[in-house]
Amino acid sequence: MSATVQDVIVLFGDSITQGAWTPGLLGYGEQLTHVYARKLDILNRGLSGYNTDWASPVFRKILATREEREYVPKIRLLVIWFGANDSCIKPSPQHVPLEKFAANLKEWVDIVHSPSSEFYSPETRIILITPPPVNTYQRRADLESRDPVRYLDREFETTRGYAEAVKDVARAKKVPVTDIWTALWEAAGRDEQSLSRFMYDGLHLNAEGYKVLYDALVATIKEHHPEVHFDNLPEAFPPWLVHAEQGASKWQN
Repeated sequence: MSATVQDVIVLFGDSITQGAWTPGLLGYGEQLTHVYARKLDILNRGLSGYNTDWASPVFRKILATREEREYVPKIRLLVIWFGANDSCIKPSPQHVPLEKFAANLKEWVDIVHSPSSEFYSPETRIILITPPPVNTYQRRADLESRDPVRYLDREFETTRGYAEAVKDVARAKKVPVTDIWTALWEAAGRDEQSLSRFMYDGLHLNAEGYKVLYDALVATIKEHHPEVHFDNLPEAFPPWLVHAEQGASKWQN
């Protein structure tokens, strides 16, 4: 077991989070791990294929209770990124009604920030991320190329509605939000087919898409939680030059 030398940032989401360390994609998990080296550890709690209903029992398992927190690293920042699967259209088993999706997100924020919760952690900052837009042209082509053929399971406007719901929850719960739906939509020139520049299958981000997400998330951290921005955190151990200078001093003496 690793000692509690460094606190952590937890990335809780679906496949777009689980895949954020995929070699060659330069996912946001990989990029955060790089800039937070020796400052905060980045934990991947991505659950491929999950919606918020299925993820709710897991959420409680990744958090320490009040009593347990004395013995484990503190979660300094919790990033929650769901909605890409919840917004599937019926009869997909991944579909979660919009109201239930929003209620699940609110419950998660309360679990961490409500003083009556056994997982109450006032030092844990929370950032919500909206689902990205879906490129239905690219997504349809990908699904229809499979054996057996699958049919389109997401709609552009439906996904937009789930992104708006995340922003509504963020306002209601007074937590910051990274609006990747709008960031990618604007970067694509508000043209759905041009979203293929940022996705490899109409749903999952490629390296360019993750770059947009990473920049937007870091900007959210800098604006709303600058105390956990990587530029404002000390390294966990002294720089190597400290040891070199101490060694030189001993040799000279």
